[in-house]
Amino acid sequence: MNDTLSHAPVDELSAAEYIKLYKIVDDDVSAIRKFGKFITGDIANYIEQFYAWLREQPEYEQFFYDEQLLQRVMGMQGTYWTTLFEAKLDEAYMRDRRGVGEVHARIGLPLPVYFAAMNTMLELFATTITERKMSADERAGTYRALTKLVQMDTSIVVDTYTTITGETISRQSRALIAMSTPVTAIWEDVLLLPIVGVVDSQRAQEIMNAMLAKVADTSSKVAILDIGGVAIVDTAVANHLIKITKATKLMGCNCTISGVSPAIAQTIVELGIDVGEVQTTATLKDALASAFRVIGVTMTDKR
Repeated sequence: MNDTLSHAPVDELSAAEYIKLYKIVDDDVSAIRKFGKFITGDIANYIEQFYAWLREQPEYEQFFYDEQLLQRVMGMQGTYWTTLFEAKLDEAYMRDRRGVGEVHARIGLPLPVYFAAMNTMLELFATTITERKMSADERAGTYRALTKLVQMDTSIVVDTYTTITGETISRQSRALIAMSTPVTAIWEDVLLLPIVGVVDSQRAQEIMNAMLAKVADTSSKVAILDIGGVAIVDTAVANHLIKITKATKLMGCNCTISGVSPAIAQTIVELGIDVGEVQTTATLKDALASAFRVIGVTMTDKR
């Protein structure tokens, strides 16, 4: 539960900021440490009770399929709760909790399971607080202090988890965008980019970047954008495509948009979009024929 990963901090709160945010005062720290001294020797028992609960959850087999792994995690969990009850709420403590979030993100532990796990441990400690001989005020103060710290820990873990998960999704999205813009040299001086799906501003920029980079690398004279697989062509999409054709032309490459269906043509007309000097064809075959004429290639039918 306490492995760490190399990860750059992103707008992380300091220890002092977290303490202030969760209103943890000196009395809370004293109450947590006092209770911690009372149960320190029995942490292993709490963890055993926790895993008795966890074994009933469907995620148990998924994450604890190996006995050695289970024992290792239980040991780290013991360290985790020991440091919590020591309540040394400094920057090292915060880094330790962020490490927990990083590990949970890496293994893909569902957040609802993590929330339930923390709640289960809190309930186990609460039972001991209830049963222990102390005044009502001390009992309430101990439970309140422990709840604050557990909530703070949970927040740190979840903040780290969501940051890493979000960055992972962002990287995957960028990779998918790159994969969805495969500019291919299908003939000497002729490039083809089939576009499938939705074209938004971000993807249009990626398409333009990919096309212009390929034009620069190959010095191609003709580029074909095939939009037969584009789901919707509205004003924004049409404008994006027009910008791409103009940008390629500035680099000395004629760009043709192929795959213009009757429905797309009608939509463009109804929207009043000025395609200007943009070359369009109904089919990829027609676009290729036009491209070959531009580069001076003659195709002969030998049938």
